[in-house]
Amino acid sequence: MNRDRRPTMKDVAEAAGVALKTVSRVVNGEATVAPETLDRVQQAIRTLGYRRDEGARQLRHGRSQAIALVVRDIADPFFAAIGRAVETRAEEDDLVVMIGSSHDDPAREREVALGFCARRPTGLIIAPIAKRQDYLLPDISAGLAVCAVDRPAQGIPCDAVLSDNAAGVRMAVEHLLRHGHRRIGYLGDDPAVFTARERVAAFRATMAEHGVPVDEHEVRLGAPGREFVAAALRTMFDPSDPVTALVTGNNRITAEVLRHLADAPHRPALVAFDDLELAELLRPGLTVVAQDPVAMGEAVMRLLSSRLADPAREPAEVRIPVRLIPRGSGELRPR
Repeated sequence: MNRDRRPTMKDVAEAAGVALKTVSRVVNGEATVAPETLDRVQQAIRTLGYRRDEGARQLRHGRSQAIALVVRDIADPFFAAIGRAVETRAEEDDLVVMIGSSHDDPAREREVALGFCARRPTGLIIAPIAKRQDYLLPDISAGLAVCAVDRPAQGIPCDAVLSDNAAGVRMAVEHLLRHGHRRIGYLGDDPAVFTARERVAAFRATMAEHGVPVDEHEVRLGAPGREFVAAALRTMFDPSDPVTALVTGNNRITAEVLRHLADAPHRPALVAFDDLELAELLRPGLTVVAQDPVAMGEAVMRLLSSRLADPAREPAEVRIPVRLIPRGSGELRPR
């Protein structure tokens, strides 16, 4: 064999002294090869350094052995954990995972998603940012399995895996109410974001159910960032009538709030939606409503598998439970 080229299945067949079809069966994991023959072929594969040509396989079968994942930001621990869960399950099914970030940019979401679709993946997982995802309709019609995560997709028939946002915010508000708070502020993401809308709606509904009025000056929504958070906190902590407790709508907002409150002489009680790394090491520890990104990633992969087995079934929505973790900041009582 010429060592300047990649070994082929024909080379493996010659080295093992078997038919080309036998090598194909071994490479594709078919259980119809005698144990002695299997050992000879596997030894030849190791000796020659043979690897399956995925490009050729894709030409034969029309799809690559890959899953594509498009999230807001792969550096975000929440989406990184979803990606790891997807990757773990994909490895079990001999699939590779392609991951890209939209960076909260609808145009980039479309560019990254369609770039992956051009590589003909088996499935696409997307955390939608754009108002509609109907640019995926041609690929769905061609057999692409699609599942949304964290928020539902719009304009396409699509499964979705979401956190139980309303239950989580209810837990946060009722926890603060039980600790004596009535002046509770809410700081959330841009209202164009689905999760932001669900969470602030649950905040208002829970306060109303408990007969506690909501001052709209103390409900602030906007794109997470230092200027937005600083301005919101100045309003909420007006010395004349400050809030005594705060619910934050996601981990990026929470991080900015903690940064601003680091030198404050008196801190409000705080319950954050979504956990942070090292949150238990803060003083006081950070009380959170923790999502379960691992369960979300696993649920996504189950839905993709189900979709591939039954492309015509109705779209399903799965809500993953959340849990309150008290660590100290949410247990501070009003001054």
